[in-house]
Amino acid sequence: MASRGRILIVDDEANARAALSEILREEGYSTETAADGFKALGKLEEFQPDVVLTDLKMPGLDGIGLMEKAQATRSDATFVVMTAFGSISNAVEAVKKGAYHYLTKPLDFSVLAVVVERAVERSKLLQENSRLRDRLRERNAFGHVIGSHPGMVKLLRLVEQVAPSRASVLITGETGTGKELIAEMIHRASPRAKAPLVRLNCAALSESLLESELFGHEKGAFTGAITRREGRFEQASGGTVFLDEVSEIPLPTQVKILRFLQERTFERVGGNETLKVDVRILAASNRDLRQRIVDGLFREDLYYRLNVVTLEIPPLRERVSDIPELATFFLRRYGQENGKRIDGFSDEALRALTTYGWPGNVRELENAVERAVVLCDGARVEARHLPASIHAEAPSDATPPIPGTSIYDLERFAILRTLEACKGSTSKAATILGISPRKIQYKLHEYASVAPSTARAVHPSPPAPSAPAAARPAEPEEAPQSQGERRSAG
Repeated sequence: MASRGRILIVDDEANARAALSEILREEGYSTETAADGFKALGKLEEFQPDVVLTDLKMPGLDGIGLMEKAQATRSDATFVVMTAFGSISNAVEAVKKGAYHYLTKPLDFSVLAVVVERAVERSKLLQENSRLRDRLRERNAFGHVIGSHPGMVKLLRLVEQVAPSRASVLITGETGTGKELIAEMIHRASPRAKAPLVRLNCAALSESLLESELFGHEKGAFTGAITRREGRFEQASGGTVFLDEVSEIPLPTQVKILRFLQERTFERVGGNETLKVDVRILAASNRDLRQRIVDGLFREDLYYRLNVVTLEIPPLRERVSDIPELATFFLRRYGQENGKRIDGFSDEALRALTTYGWPGNVRELENAVERAVVLCDGARVEARHLPASIHAEAPSDATPPIPGTSIYDLERFAILRTLEACKGSTSKAATILGISPRKIQYKLHEYASVAPSTARAVHPSPPAPSAPAAARPAEPEEAPQSQGERRSAG
């Protein structure tokens, strides 16, 4: 049976190492052990663990020191730290420095199993994302797509698959999600990378101008046509044409584009010469083209010609886990452009960023961070530097449990808050949290059977909402995802 993942256990207590190793092996993991941080460093490259489960307090090199040295060597391992109850503040510090989670001793083995499973999944998603980026970069792909959410990992995998082909691609997604960036990735990772990528926003031009822009025109074809002009298809010969907002193309022009896709031939406006070029078409739309077909505004045959492969970019609100990484990327970019040294975001600012709905998606986030950099007058971006519409929407009771709260209550808080935001949809909540709907249903059943007085909280947390009626375990309309589906999914 294939291993579920590789776990390196680091603890100076021999009995603890042996017990953890045995438990995790019974769960299907491959394990290695090390008695201290220095010995663990030697096994990082040799064993290449997915997860490092390390004690914090050890002689010589402690858990935080081990994690920092591993990060310096660009290790892909995900760290989970273990600590005694009295040293929770150290565990919180480890999480701030990059640890995925912390566990308190004595360990609750049911919690251990869940945390390790999620840590392995996270590690493998990050590794796959890194491999995809590396392969795309080797083909001169645009390397600034950020996101480790399962939806983005799935998108990058599809980009890698479709890029070498000649197939037309339809890129869908809300305004501001980065459709043009994905088109550029496809072009630069394709055999056409050395030829032009020519862009055209179809909604920005009138019908007559759009036809001239696409196909070109002859001298005297219309008032103002004083010379012959090549259109975008000719300009992109051997390369790629990216048609943004294709839903807005007028029907008469759609007929001519359809003919071009079928025969790769066209005539310039006002001309009789039939021209033939070799270009690949990438199209994008923020509107539902199927509904446009029903409304009589888009040709069904053109839709099928453009939609050989569909790439759907998830909106930012569905990949909340990517917001801190994206915000940090924009912070560094605009910090450099404005000559400012800014260390990061305050907890309040980060909370505002992750609880806001982002109707404008990544583009709105970029603009918000650029504004914050310009207004920032200290070492960190504060909530007051963000647009008022963003920090004003951060609910006062959305503050997560304070440091020291048990893993059980942290998890309960996250699941119930996310379900509330998703109006009880376990499938949407599962996508955001990176777990399966089955896991959420199991946890809801568990929460319903445990009285509040028995919750294992170290400190009281803000009251979590009760599970919405629509989110109760029996949800026949939402089939649980398999583990493979969960991993195949920014």
